[in-house]
Amino acid sequence: MANSEQTWGITPPISIALPTPAETHSTHLLLEELRRQNTFETASETKKRERVLADLQRITNEFVKRVAREKEPRNEVLIRDARGEVFTYGSYCLGVYGPGSDIDTLVTAPRYVTRDDYFKHFPSLLEEMAPQGAITDLTAVEDAFVPIIKFEYWGISIDLIFSRIATLNQFPPQGQLNLTNNEYLRGLDDRELRSLNGTRVTREILNLVPEQSTFRLALRAIKLWAQRRAIYANIIGFPGGVVWAMMVARVCQLYPKAASATIVSKFFQIMKVWQWPVPVQLKHMDEGPLNVRVWNPKIYKSDSYHLMPVITPAYPQMCATFNITHSTMTVIQRELQRGAELTDKVRVGKLAWKDLFVKHTFFTQDHKYYLAVIATSTTKEAHKIWSGFVESKVRVLVSELERVSSVAIARPFNKGYERAHRVKNDDEMRLAQDGSLAYLVKDDGEDDASVKENGVEAKAETQTESRPEVKADEAEIKQENGESTNPDVKSDPENPTTKKEDVPDISSLGTKIYTTTHYVGLELAEGKYITFSADGHVTCSFSG
Repeated sequence: MANSEQTWGITPPISIALPTPAETHSTHLLLEELRRQNTFETASETKKRERVLADLQRITNEFVKRVAREKEPRNEVLIRDARGEVFTYGSYCLGVYGPGSDIDTLVTAPRYVTRDDYFKHFPSLLEEMAPQGAITDLTAVEDAFVPIIKFEYWGISIDLIFSRIATLNQFPPQGQLNLTNNEYLRGLDDRELRSLNGTRVTREILNLVPEQSTFRLALRAIKLWAQRRAIYANIIGFPGGVVWAMMVARVCQLYPKAASATIVSKFFQIMKVWQWPVPVQLKHMDEGPLNVRVWNPKIYKSDSYHLMPVITPAYPQMCATFNITHSTMTVIQRELQRGAELTDKVRVGKLAWKDLFVKHTFFTQDHKYYLAVIATSTTKEAHKIWSGFVESKVRVLVSELERVSSVAIARPFNKGYERAHRVKNDDEMRLAQDGSLAYLVKDDGEDDASVKENGVEAKAETQTESRPEVKADEAEIKQENGESTNPDVKSDPENPTTKKEDVPDISSLGTKIYTTTHYVGLELAEGKYITFSADGHVTCSFSG
């Protein structure tokens, strides 16, 4: 009988025990808490997502037909059978999306459809075939590391990438194209391989867990915990969604029949004592058809420098945590220890699940010193590019700070704060660039300060997460000399005392600028300190 049990992963399970009544009850309580925490969206919102994906499939089929007509106008069979296929990856594909989540989406097409065709035809087809007004904020980024078209469809953020399947001139019927087949990687360039990788990794994760429903509920809990504790952001140097998913999946493999609540508890118990840099792997390394690099620290010296390697299960296997630094690793391990202590108390009834999801204290208790990295632009379009570039370099700054002997920990906050300001002169612009909140305005109806969390705009909680050295709440910016500082002043048709000539000319209100602020909390080595100049800036090196 023991031989008939499937082995999940690269080692035998730790336990194949079935859930006890207490563990089943704890899972029920966990589910109730996750619902209270608003991690599930409504059925109507899910239906809306399904309609969006159906529309994208319809548009994709027309896109492939148009390319077929353009390239093979006399090939009636090719044109008749021309079709593509839309796949998802990330949180939607894993089944752990929530209110406001984006949909990571991949368009695949036969070999005669190129990436140039995609960027030539697809953006215009979206606007042509989608219902009027459904498509907003359409941006094509053709030269990105993974070329992408970003837009909102009925208010749902879509990240749409593309790859052809070079081994297929015609696709099989809908739903029969299995992208986990390594043969479909033949003939692709590096960008196409990267585009396919997201869907292949996500599908492999689902294939490698014993019970998908158990995995999904446990992953929802771990994602919420990581977000609340501010350790969820791949670009900053913390694990992203796919990494947390792989770590939870590994625990599911070790306890293949456990309930979700047990998986959450075991997650903390196992990961807090994981013997890094031993990698987290869901399967043995594949030998694929391509002459490409796969993760192997015995062959590649750079792979041996990875601190907390978590290896993707799809060929070619790669380390998804290459950007974790010594500081972020220390923070993660502290949070895993805290999580283990809390879930132990939840298990014996001393605490409730809500206590696991208590928010971080990054700005209120955790640090005495902070660095603020502020990206500034004069147009919204330029700021998207510039702030994104600066965000990608925060991790580099953290790595350099770690080289300073006086710095014990340099912890980046996992989100940037986006703000709009209106300034009238160079002095005011310099103050805004230096972090002043005195010139904040609302940007196109949005709140004064906002943060991007998993692609979703959320209001900044300025009372607890404002710039540490600024005491005034952003919401308390008042009128000056009895006049509103808000440039979005309009005549009130309901108030006859408001006259058009009383509204100031917009040009007199100055220039609108955009800032994104990233914070890094510093812990100093014992006996070290920082000195500041009168204006609050660091003016000397750390000293002891």
